[in-house]
Amino acid sequence: MTERSIIALVSTPSGFAGRTGPIAVDSPRWADTEPVNAALERLLGVPTNVLRLVSAEGGSSGSGGVVTYHVEAHGEPDRSRLHPTLEPADDAPHRLPWARRGGPAELLAWADAQVDRTGPAVQVKSWNLSSVHRLPTANGPVWLKTVPPFFADEAEVIAMVAAHDPGLVPEVIASAPRRVLLAAAPGEACWDTRPEHVEEVVPRWVAVQHALAGEPRVRRCPVPMPSFGLPDTLVHGDFHPGNWFSGGVVIDFSDVVWGHPALDAGRLVEFCRPDLRDHVEEVWSRAWLQLRPDSRPREALDAARRAAHLLSAVQYQEFLDNVEDSERIYHEGDPERHLRAALRLVTA
Repeated sequence: MTERSIIALVSTPSGFAGRTGPIAVDSPRWADTEPVNAALERLLGVPTNVLRLVSAEGGSSGSGGVVTYHVEAHGEPDRSRLHPTLEPADDAPHRLPWARRGGPAELLAWADAQVDRTGPAVQVKSWNLSSVHRLPTANGPVWLKTVPPFFADEAEVIAMVAAHDPGLVPEVIASAPRRVLLAAAPGEACWDTRPEHVEEVVPRWVAVQHALAGEPRVRRCPVPMPSFGLPDTLVHGDFHPGNWFSGGVVIDFSDVVWGHPALDAGRLVEFCRPDLRDHVEEVWSRAWLQLRPDSRPREALDAARRAAHLLSAVQYQEFLDNVEDSERIYHEGDPERHLRAALRLVTA
């Protein structure tokens, strides 16, 4: 895995202080801020929060290389560890609230009014699509998440799903526009997907989609598909196993749309190991046939393998159209990549 080094442009309560030299951090992923803040606190002697990515040299697909961030120090840092440099601009088009000075502190102040924190909050992730903090409490960790205005209201979507399968979604502790506090999901993220994960999550998600079918309750999917006997319903939009937990909980409902349920299966097939794809198709198709015996789920999934790439292309273009210039690097080329993938499937 490609290594990442970071350079921090450091703002302080008394003004801009300068930049660090390159520092190696544990995680290669640009959006992972926990190791960045840990390294900076060791160097500067004060806690920090990452505000935004300024530039990246080397690396690819959001990983590796030398990444420069604008960070905010909470206290006076050891200035002997900093070098003179130009101060980053205070604002820019499409800059999100958590990427501005004071933004992370405002989020934590809101969260602290909802739960009793028992220790320091940890900024786990921050990039152009979300900011995530982990807050320790007496009842276990709580997750604070905020998203841009073009994303769905996650608390509302979780309530829709919970009405039919409350164990399939995390508990919402509190919510406000574009932010939510969630109880921790049990288990581990299912990146190392096993057949039993598919058998646990997929039929339950299909049952919820079947129960919710009807008039749109979120924005319509921009990619239409023939029905193949299946209803339009809630589509997760990013239904890959990294958004499942081994305890049977599905997370991250920011990308939801109202459309054909096979789009989620198509996204899942794209992410799964090749040896699991037949199993995914079998489990997903069997679940729908039990609920809609006259449907044709295998034909729907065949079409969805192409349509899911079209949906991803539209989603990534929306991201590019609505994030500030310096953070477009996370998604540059993604719409074209998915369009090419759809074309390959059409011409194969």
